[in-house]
Amino acid sequence: MKLISRQKITIAVLAPFWIGLVIVSHIPIPQLVYRAEVSDKWLHFLAYLDLIFLVWFSISPDDKVNWKKRQVLLILFVVCAYGGIDELLQPYVGRIKDFGDFLANVAGVLTGLLLFTFLAFWQALLAVLAITIFGLTNLAKADLSKLVPILNAGFHIFAYAGITAVWIKFMRLYLPYKSFDKRLLLTCVVPVVFLTVVKIGSLLLGRHFSPTDLLFAAFGIIITALGKKYARKNNQPRITPEPVG
Repeated sequence: MKLISRQKITIAVLAPFWIGLVIVSHIPIPQLVYRAEVSDKWLHFLAYLDLIFLVWFSISPDDKVNWKKRQVLLILFVVCAYGGIDELLQPYVGRIKDFGDFLANVAGVLTGLLLFTFLAFWQALLAVLAITIFGLTNLAKADLSKLVPILNAGFHIFAYAGITAVWIKFMRLYLPYKSFDKRLLLTCVVPVVFLTVVKIGSLLLGRHFSPTDLLFAAFGIIITALGKKYARKNNQPRITPEPVG
């Protein structure tokens, strides 16, 4: 079976992501994690939500989840079984086996498969990316803008640049606007609204709120929106006027 280009990219991301997940879960927990007061259950949920997205769309790039097919149950079993084995191995690497972590893994997998029952690839990617950004933003109780300022700035720039790029692709597929001005406005407004929702969520959850986070996120949104607009304009064929007379 010939792989489509999007499927090749998904597989290429899946391989290092899963390897990284294995490594991170089998090394001692860094002191930085304790200092940041990270919610490990939420972290497990997000990790397995992202993992099942990559697994599903690497295998079925154009298909939604159909629970009548044996393939769905097989993927569910394999990924959940890996999550269980990972927890069983924790004591051998100096960590604590936690059934709650396993349940968080399963919750991430099931949430993903339920989403993919209704959402195709680009819709699912937008949803998973939004959930991941919201979760990672509110993962730690400590003020990450002071604890890890460079990492925090980089996260906000690249996270919001990424979701803006996916939103632009989503608009081209499902919201075809011909006007550049209308497209640019919609391109910026939706990520900014999402950023606002995330930060309101931070306040409601009692997380630290740094105004610089808004600036870094806004920079990621604007530079991506303008870059995509400029690239599209340059790719359009130019019409040479006919000579007069």
